[in-house]
Amino acid sequence: MLVRIFSGETDRWKHQPLYEAIGLKARELQLAGATVSRWPMGFGTSNRLRRTKILRLSMDLPPVIEIVDTEEKFNEFLSLLDELMNSELATLEKAWVMDYRAKGVIAVAWRWSRE
Repeated sequence: MLVRIFSGETDRWKHQPLYEAIGLKARELQLAGATVSRWPMGFGTSNRLRRTKILRLSMDLPPVIEIVDTEEKFNEFLSLLDELMNSELATLEKAWVMDYRAKGVIAVAWRWSRE
């Protein structure tokens, strides 16, 4: 499964950036992997446009946190998200997970393999 969380760079949980708190919780629960990306432009339900400009850098660019693992491992993590999130948006979807470290390609989610 893949969970994708859309937030603002200034969104916080306690005294740390929300994206950092979420990433550290995912690591603490030993989920398979997490990545935070900072995008040059975005908007959400408030319709407030956040973007970079050549002469002015925005201080609230829209980070996206993507975390991948099995559905079973996400059950505990998703209940923690309820505690961390306030007005952000999250999506959860099935994903093809391909592990290139092993010989050949193995998609863990559906046990699909290619020799």
